[in-house]
Amino acid sequence: MISHWMKSGTLAALFALLLVGSVQAELALPNLFTDHMVLQRDKPIFIWGTTDKGAEVTVTLGDQKTTTTANDLGKWKAELKPLPAGGPYDVAIQSGDAEKVIRDVLVGEVWVCSGQSNMQWDVNSSNDADIEKLTANYPQLRFISIPRVGTQEPQDNFEGKWEPCTPETVGSFSGVGYYFGRQIQQTLNVPVGLIDNSWGGSSAEAWVDRGLLQSSGKFDELLARWEKTEATYNHDKAVELYEKNLAAWKEKAAQAKKDGKPQPGGQPRPPKNPLINQHRPANLYNGVLNPIIGYGIRGVIWYQGESNAGRAYQYRDLFPLMIENWRDKWGQDEFPFYWVQLADYRPEVQQPGDSAWAELREAQTMTLDKLPNTGQAVIIDLGEAEDIHPKNKQDVAKRLARLALANEYGYDIVSQSPRYKSMKVDGDAIVLEFDTFGSQLDHFDTRALQGFAIAGEDKKFVATKASIVDATHVRVSSPEVKAPVAVRYAWSDNPVANLQNKQGLPATPFRTDDWDGVTKDVK
Repeated sequence: MISHWMKSGTLAALFALLLVGSVQAELALPNLFTDHMVLQRDKPIFIWGTTDKGAEVTVTLGDQKTTTTANDLGKWKAELKPLPAGGPYDVAIQSGDAEKVIRDVLVGEVWVCSGQSNMQWDVNSSNDADIEKLTANYPQLRFISIPRVGTQEPQDNFEGKWEPCTPETVGSFSGVGYYFGRQIQQTLNVPVGLIDNSWGGSSAEAWVDRGLLQSSGKFDELLARWEKTEATYNHDKAVELYEKNLAAWKEKAAQAKKDGKPQPGGQPRPPKNPLINQHRPANLYNGVLNPIIGYGIRGVIWYQGESNAGRAYQYRDLFPLMIENWRDKWGQDEFPFYWVQLADYRPEVQQPGDSAWAELREAQTMTLDKLPNTGQAVIIDLGEAEDIHPKNKQDVAKRLARLALANEYGYDIVSQSPRYKSMKVDGDAIVLEFDTFGSQLDHFDTRALQGFAIAGEDKKFVATKASIVDATHVRVSSPEVKAPVAVRYAWSDNPVANLQNKQGLPATPFRTDDWDGVTKDVK
């Protein structure tokens, strides 16, 4: 009988099936868990990965050991108890005969550094990169960067690894992220880990779960435009057309060279696929955020808004929705979320007028009142008129660090810019009251305050001087406006403005009116 089975191949096939059934799936971890990683202190520690479905997985960290079981998809997640700052540790993960060990693991403070190009902007491209890198030996400061992948499919992993901060590794990391992390690490004297998933030029809607955008009912026009693009765009055809046009252009260029004429302009550029870019709703939520959701963090620092300035009124809803989305998915309560307000940019404007960038800054400021545990670093004095990427990332990071040090770590320092609180008409003047958050009003460069404009019922703003009355009040008037009703401050793309506090933090741009802006109906 056995001989017959062997001849027929049945027994051989049976042996092959048994062999395949005995092969284990590889024990695997996302690249979020590598040597040199930093785990968040004083919070539950989560580590996850894949192995055989139903297999037991044991994770050991210090004197802790916990066991979990992989689900039907082979996915597992282990929870360990909180630890104080310290290390280095080894983390051992075992499943059957398979074992992985993550070495040189520290426990401290972990922050996500996110947004668009001004967060992505690296140390190499920032001010004083050469001398900054000379001293960048901080073994307790580590970082990891998430490659830029835009997709509608949630990603679980990425190519990358944690690295200790050295003069050789720091240059390509986020400038704002590094300078922020360095300040936190030096102040607290505990390990700090930074996760950078920023993407230059990205729009806020790309960072939000698509289902949430759909269910909100506030972004139907935006989604409809994208649905049309998704239904009609064909990248293969776009490439084919590009190659055809390029070939035709090359023929013209060759003929021009032969005839001794200048090269023709209009050389075709390769098409960019909008379906995988940084603007499509949920593309970055799935591609660069999902792989890190659930990792223990202290909070997020965010630098974005330029790409949404043309839809500033929409940003009033979109930005807080995004923050709530992240917090809900992370499941770590309302972690701190601190952002950088848009800097001054484009030519300076002396006369008041409409400004989409001013409206975007207003939308950012409004978010402070909508969500708890948020903060805003005002940098209306740090921009560059001709460069959307100001090189001074050190001072940007310090203003973010002030927020974290004051709010999260209990340091008694001034962390917030003066902010408009209320107004009172006093004859032909308006007296403004400010929240100064433990400081008092001051001026920069000139004693006369600049950047103020005042208007009557006709809504025609006139630029005017103003003066500080006391620690929290400013008086504004103009001989051209006898019956004032509204004041605006630093209300332009690149305002000339000099109100600040004693610590040099610039006053938050504002307006006292709620008259329709230029982006009100832009969806």
